Amino acid sequence: MKLSNDGAGAEGRCRRVGPGDRARAALERTVRAGARAYERTRDLPGLIRLDPWAEIADTAEAVGAIVARLERALRAERNRARSGHWTYDLNRHIALRQAYVAEMQRIEAIKAERR
Repeated sequence: MKLSNDGAGAEGRCRRVGPGDRARAALERTVRAGARAYERTRDLPGLIRLDPWAEIADTAEAVGAIVARLERALRAERNRARSGHWTYDLNRHIALRQAYVAEMQRIEAIKAERR
């Protein structure tokens, strides 16, 4: 177990960094990298059952609807994970989270553009 300076300043407060912290950080790096590589026309149809040939609008309302569907899918996947259900898929869970992060960034960019 390592000690890490938490940026508390001159007091030199340190906290223990365990395997859970390292795993959480690695997962967050994976999610951020996947969000950068995310392509909505390729990834969304398989994640939230969209028509692959339908045009996906790039308005705040359409992206908001996609985010809502991703939130529901993430909630369902988390529930499957907690219950230990045999259909739980860690890769799908990560892909849903990556899509959610990318779509949230997209909606923030659209809102910033409007201002």
